[in-house]
Amino acid sequence: MSAQTILAELAASADPIRAAAGQRYFKTGPGQYGAGDIFIGVTVPVVRLIAKRHRSLVLDEIEPLLASPLHEARLTGLLIMTYAMARADESGRGALVYFYLAHTDRINNWDLVDSSASHILGEYYLTHPGREKLYALAVSSNLWERRIAIIATFAFIGAGEYGDTLAIAELLLGDREDLIHKAVGWALREVGKRDQAAEEEFLRAHASTMPRTMLRYALERLSPERRAYYLAARGTL
Repeated sequence: MSAQTILAELAASADPIRAAAGQRYFKTGPGQYGAGDIFIGVTVPVVRLIAKRHRSLVLDEIEPLLASPLHEARLTGLLIMTYAMARADESGRGALVYFYLAHTDRINNWDLVDSSASHILGEYYLTHPGREKLYALAVSSNLWERRIAIIATFAFIGAGEYGDTLAIAELLLGDREDLIHKAVGWALREVGKRDQAAEEEFLRAHASTMPRTMLRYALERLSPERRAYYLAARGTL
């Protein structure tokens, strides 16, 4: 198995019409968050099938996929890593995390982050020391590293641990990027699904100054009355 084999399989499933739609949807124009990203129009289900077929690919062969200018190639590489993470021994899991952190510059669109961060970093740091690395990512100048930081904590949320999610959310309250506002609001909503009191304690402290998008995402699972209360605090009614 090799990266070249995977690239050939992706090319065989390419669709120019879908590629053009992907370029628009993922904001690849000049000055947009995905500027310069290149799509060839392979659907996510097909990418997942290819990744599963090559889930034993070694890291040396995943590296060319992450280095590729093609979005679908980078997504395939990351999905292979998530499948490997679920099967690897202790040493292998550590190697995957190290490799992931060394290539964050290639995890450079929201779907790449969202499909990998919690499954690799989150799952690892759930049972290993090193969560301070997520806090370092949360204050990075790189948009995608900041999103990695909060999305990684979804693994903690699933395990009933909310402290790091709320602490990183607090670090990101002043972020200027809408994609961070959405990710933090989504994380707060997920906390609230499991522990509404924990979410509302955070909201009582920060709703009045949170970015509007972040707040609206965070409130999606609350009752109309509680939503109205916090929106009034933010002055967005």
